[in-house]
Amino acid sequence: MRRWNGWGDSTVDYPLPSGAITYLVGALGASEPHVDARIETVLANLAPSRLQATTLISTNPLDRLLHARGQSLPDWIALRSGNIGPVPDGVVYPQTGEQVREILNYAARVGAHLIPYGGGTSVVGHINPREGAVPVLTLDLGKMNHMLDLDTSSRLARFEAGVAGPGIEQQLKKHGFTLGHFPQSWEYSTLGGWIATRSTGQQSCYYGRIEALFAGGLLETPQGTVPLRSYPASAAGPDLRQAVLGSEGRLGVITEATVRIRPLPERESFYGIFFPTWGHGVKASRVIAQEQIPVSMIRLSDSEETVTTLALAGMPRLKGMADVLLGALGLKEGRCLMILGLTGSRAAFPPIADSAFEVVRAHGGISTGSLIGNQWRRSRFRSPYLRNTLWERGYALDTIETASPWSSLEALRLAMLAAVDQCFQSVGVPVLRFSHISHVYRDGASLYLTLLYPRSEDPEDTLSIWQDVKRATSNTIITNQGTISHQHGIGIDHRDYLIAEKTELGVAACRALAKTFDPQGLMNPGKGWPGPDEI
Repeated sequence: MRRWNGWGDSTVDYPLPSGAITYLVGALGASEPHVDARIETVLANLAPSRLQATTLISTNPLDRLLHARGQSLPDWIALRSGNIGPVPDGVVYPQTGEQVREILNYAARVGAHLIPYGGGTSVVGHINPREGAVPVLTLDLGKMNHMLDLDTSSRLARFEAGVAGPGIEQQLKKHGFTLGHFPQSWEYSTLGGWIATRSTGQQSCYYGRIEALFAGGLLETPQGTVPLRSYPASAAGPDLRQAVLGSEGRLGVITEATVRIRPLPERESFYGIFFPTWGHGVKASRVIAQEQIPVSMIRLSDSEETVTTLALAGMPRLKGMADVLLGALGLKEGRCLMILGLTGSRAAFPPIADSAFEVVRAHGGISTGSLIGNQWRRSRFRSPYLRNTLWERGYALDTIETASPWSSLEALRLAMLAAVDQCFQSVGVPVLRFSHISHVYRDGASLYLTLLYPRSEDPEDTLSIWQDVKRATSNTIITNQGTISHQHGIGIDHRDYLIAEKTELGVAACRALAKTFDPQGLMNPGKGWPGPDEI
């Protein structure tokens, strides 16, 4: 059974080894766990539904609670404290596009707001109902999870949009294919959600971001059905597929999606590589990207993340061996870990590996083989469960992400870290903060910051720190020409910063498009771009 107030399957744990606990206490001090709200109490305190239950609509309190929040730190604070805020008045589980059409018509008749819901993994507020007098209905597409068509000659597969990552891969694997889109939320996030938020998978260097994989689909809007044809190329005006990408439920409900697939790779390996400094690793990453060496993944951790990752992974023997080996080779303090992924055919694999490792060696990198890389691969979809363990130990964890050109990446990283330090110093709370690059492009790279700090007995204090840090780092991103979101979308948390990236005229164009498909403003209002009264 899925956790109602945390990440993932309630039967799956991520225990911290004793060495990791010692490390955390040494870095952040002991943090006492605080009692979380009981689900029975939360359910008893929910406001009554303003909708009438029907054969399609559930007003069951548990269904409503399970669809009230996503996976951001503010969501966790709300769920764990019991201060949930608004919840949907009803939840509907359509099984066909016709039923989605029926629900859209119903919402138009009664004036209800509609929130499309995939896997509930949003970390920026996409699925959270807003306060207001209008009832809210959440459309959970989880039952629409089947492959509808497979065109092997064109390498296209058509799915219902509620299918989650494992379901996509299981259905394709039977035919020898893969989509290859592996965000960290892969266990639960859905195809429709990936498209609606412009998701990026961990191996995007090889498979591409979701916009490269999305070939077409079907959009159900309050004004009617919009087919998105799967043309390989077209010059017939603006591409509506691009408008649907990143639309965050404001235009309608994505019910079907056709995606570009590949044969299952014949060979795949992940390697652990240490660089003497962050700068050495960044230069190697840039050269690999700009020379278009077809690796599948580059994840470069700064020295703080390198130390913390090895400590929390509970691999003291491996860390000790690395200390001795790398120390003898001159890599001591400040070394940075890269996980390098290679994917492809058996014939193509050796020349790709030769080219990549030539760049690595030229920039001072030392490979430790596949031991660390394979450890990362085994735990990459299990690591989100670490958030549960850390919370229950009394620590809050969050991430902040952006992307920028190579020329400004380091200045942006240092400015963001400085903003984080200033926020925590001002309230006298210790923090572990570290960064990594996880997606590289010819002209730049993504940048991820992770924050780990003791949570307060008062959930409002924990939330207040997060709000200050989010505000400070978002302003820093805008000032330093970064994007406000590389892969998580806009939702609620990034909405106030969108105008700085798109301009008022650009945001007005987004609003005009939404009004064309949804003149009553029923679809996920308040998410993505701000309304005219919110500028």
